[in-house]
Amino acid sequence: MDIDLVLTMAHHLAVFALIGVVAAEFALLRPGLGGARLAQLARIDRAYGLVALLVVAAGVGRVMWGKVDASYYLANHVFWGKMGLLVIVGLLSIQPTMALLAWNRALKADDGFVVPDDQLKTSRRFVHLQVAGLALIPLFAAAMAPERLKHPDCRHGRGC
Repeated sequence: MDIDLVLTMAHHLAVFALIGVVAAEFALLRPGLGGARLAQLARIDRAYGLVALLVVAAGVGRVMWGKVDASYYLANHVFWGKMGLLVIVGLLSIQPTMALLAWNRALKADDGFVVPDDQLKTSRRFVHLQVAGLALIPLFAAAMAPERLKHPDCRHGRGC
C-alpha cells in the first residue's frame, strides 16, 4: 500500500469537505436564524471542527510518513505561511462557534428565540474572513509544488 497516496487523498478529500462545511455554515447564517435552522447550524459547526481535525491529521501524516522528507516542509517558508494561515482561520472560527453555543442555549430557554441581527452580522464577518483565508491556502499549496522539484529527493528520483 502506498501510504503517501492514501494520506494525500485523505488530505485533499478532507480539505474539500472543509470547504463544503464552511459554505453550508455561511449559507445558514442569515437573518431570521432560529429554531430548527439554528440547531442544524450547530451540527454543521461541530462537523466543521471534526473535518478541520481530519485536515490537520492527514497533513501531519503527510509530513511525517509521506514520500517527501519532513525536512523539506520544515525548511520551506511557504509551508509555514500556509500553516500560519491555517492557524488564523482556526482562530477566526472561535467567535462563530462561541456565538452558536450561546444562541443554542438561548433557543433551549426560549423556543421562539431568533438570533439578533447585529450578532448575526458579527459572526458572518468572521465566516467571511475564514472563507478568504481558506481561499488563500490552496494558493500557498500550489506555490510549494515548484519547490518540490528543487528538493534533493526529487532530483534523485526518490518518489516526489
